Amino acid sequence: MVTTHAVMGAALVTLLPLSPRFAGVAALAAFCGGVFPDLDLLVGEHRRTLHYPDYYALCLVPLVGLAGLRTHALTVGLAAFVGAAALHSIADAFGGGLAPRPWLRDDHRGVYCRLGRRWLHPRHWIRWDGAPEDLALCGVCVCVVLFGADRPIRLLAVATLPVSIAYTLLRKRLPDLAPWLVE
Repeated sequence: MVTTHAVMGAALVTLLPLSPRFAGVAALAAFCGGVFPDLDLLVGEHRRTLHYPDYYALCLVPLVGLAGLRTHALTVGLAAFVGAAALHSIADAFGGGLAPRPWLRDDHRGVYCRLGRRWLHPRHWIRWDGAPEDLALCGVCVCVVLFGADRPIRLLAVATLPVSIAYTLLRKRLPDLAPWLVE
């Protein structure tokens, strides 16, 4: 779920030993970076257009170095954003496939890897987006944010829970509802 990716990015940054001066910026940027790859649902082929498990990870190394050398809100935020986008893109390979009913396991596209010029196969550690274990992971990440982040980020993280719960409850019905929703 996009909500899991968002709070996963924020949770990861919350665990890092950052200056309080930059922790809020980093957590918000990571939350946004966790969402960013899924915008390809609107502008292209999902898990291929804005998902870069390889390139985000490669860009992260110099960005972290830059943030260490020139510690400003912009450099820290950019590194957190790209780091969360990388985490999202890599994590999608550990979920289900792209088919409308991924629980059938009839689609072997997890996420596209440009360096390898191929689709990485889904590992099904999280069986599909919106599966109960996806909601559980989201809940764990929200707890991490609750214990380590500033109030605005905590509120943002908690706000993902009702959305995540609703999505989990409706997920298996969505393929049947999709034609009706599009009309």
